[in-house]
Amino acid sequence: MNHRPGAEESVRRMTAALARRGPDGVGLESWETAVLGHRRLAIFDLSEAGSQPMLSPDKSLGVVFNGAIYNFLSLRAELEAEGFRFHSRTDTEVLLHGYRAWGMQELISKLRGMFAFGLWDERERKLFLVRDRLGVKPLVYAARDGQIAFASTVRALRAGGFANEIDEAAVAEFLEFGYVTDSRAIYRGVQKVAAATIVEWSDGKLKTQEYWTPPIVSDSVAPSFNEAVEETERLFLQAVEKRLYADVPVGALLSGGVDSSLVCWAIRKLGGDVTAFTIGTPGDAWDETADARATAEKLGINHRVLELSAADAPGVDDLASAYAEPFACASALGMLRVSRAVKSEATVLLTGDGGDDVFLGYPEHRHLWLAEKLARRLPRTAARGWLAWRKSMPRIGPLRRAASFADYATGGLGAVADAHDGLPMYRQNGMLGERLKDATVPQRAISWSLDSGRQVLAEFLLHDRRGRFVGEYLPKVDGATMRYGLEARSPFLDQELWEFAATLPFGLRLRRGQLKAILRELARRRVGERVARGRKRGFSIPVQRWITGRWRARVEECLRDSLLEREGWIHSQPALAQLEKAARDGWAPKQLWYIFALESWLQNEQQSRANADGATQAFQKFSLTSSSGVAADFQSRH
Repeated sequence: MNHRPGAEESVRRMTAALARRGPDGVGLESWETAVLGHRRLAIFDLSEAGSQPMLSPDKSLGVVFNGAIYNFLSLRAELEAEGFRFHSRTDTEVLLHGYRAWGMQELISKLRGMFAFGLWDERERKLFLVRDRLGVKPLVYAARDGQIAFASTVRALRAGGFANEIDEAAVAEFLEFGYVTDSRAIYRGVQKVAAATIVEWSDGKLKTQEYWTPPIVSDSVAPSFNEAVEETERLFLQAVEKRLYADVPVGALLSGGVDSSLVCWAIRKLGGDVTAFTIGTPGDAWDETADARATAEKLGINHRVLELSAADAPGVDDLASAYAEPFACASALGMLRVSRAVKSEATVLLTGDGGDDVFLGYPEHRHLWLAEKLARRLPRTAARGWLAWRKSMPRIGPLRRAASFADYATGGLGAVADAHDGLPMYRQNGMLGERLKDATVPQRAISWSLDSGRQVLAEFLLHDRRGRFVGEYLPKVDGATMRYGLEARSPFLDQELWEFAATLPFGLRLRRGQLKAILRELARRRVGERVARGRKRGFSIPVQRWITGRWRARVEECLRDSLLEREGWIHSQPALAQLEKAARDGWAPKQLWYIFALESWLQNEQQSRANADGATQAFQKFSLTSSSGVAADFQSRH
């Protein structure tokens, strides 16, 4: 039975929605019961030979792929030795031949890189959806009525008619965290392929499998601090070298901080002909041009400062259009600003993202490590005593930090989750509408225990990797760079480097209480003391100040004529009262920023709702008469 015309139309709608992620070409291929579509960002083999969807010679296999397989040349050599012939110089073709030669499990075990791909096996009538180990590249899908559709964004699924109603639980998550976690999607019926997961679909049935987990800390075979620094250097240089290969211009971000400085040092040591870019904001307190220039001069690397004025800063509307789900990460505005400026100079951009996450660079890492050490010395009676007495402890000034520290030691991960001031703040101030009056998030149900306190940092790192890391940090970079047709590559997200660092005892990674002590020591040896001692850098935007200043009139306008209120999500008057109070202090609570970002996202979605609803009707008619795998993906590395 031939597939219905509605399938191809749905895929065309999805690929159109992904045009900015893949500006270099569009393709579509069909089988009896499957349609694959693709938008291309050309990185390897810029010729037509690299176009996608890419098919096996007999058309029994088809793949759409987003990402970069950094070891594809060695895999290609293996496959050629087994008799496979290649027709392109792309990493994509390795997926086709590798699946045929080794099967999906062994293929994935050999891949080194960031990837999200869908592979259709026509002979077996099977679809495989695969996401990389850390979840760098996004992949979402919707399955219903014997069909499955997948794409890089929920916005593309909505454009194809596979998503419609907003999920109340996802809205609650957004208001709690400022992003929607990987366990949910903003639309009902849409799911995210988890990091390091294979989703297999056949005959309308789904099967999922996690194929990798990071190793755990190993105290028994720990290296010395010096050995850890030397091995980190070796693995890091390998990671940077892998990421320098491309058939398009490659650049690097240089903020002047530890991580980006190390990336630029490695590029220089490896002899890479790469320009480092710094975004200059003259007169702004956030400007870091002087430090970046000093680092570039010390390293002897090509360097350009791209100066932007305050008027160049993206606004909340840019955030709403760049991210398919509501997203309130303030530094995403800075990343959008950087990406827009760099696009005319490079297509691949090396970044320093990920170093803080595995080498322990955030203040909470040190706090939780110290709380864990305290918990291991506390008798259970003392812990029970604190839990009984804690509510009478004043939570002001230094006492607040001390009380939180005691909570983490005696309550563990449950206490950490409860310390987050999300939904309770809205509820206390009467801001939640009828649709959210009983809303909560599963993270607030984590139980407190001293046993958890005794391993709170390890539990937090696992919790954080599945939450904030894949829900906020990785989407921030992917969404901003892909908005402008850039491919971001981070050496700190390298599999081998990550696996090595994850096994290092916390006492090594936080040696003498210093955040990411190993990377700072490496920076001291290779770049200099100034960088090693420098503060954490980023491309942040002071949105909580702007809400009470330059954005205040816009925020008030949104709240007085609010879609969120009309649809029952929030009450505007209490939010306006909070805004007036915040204006007197010159600083708004982050919950007002979340509401503003959510309102802007909802307005942006409403503008395209009519077209999306028409697509939904076409899909509903089509789904009654045909069973198809419908796919659209975004960018490829060729």
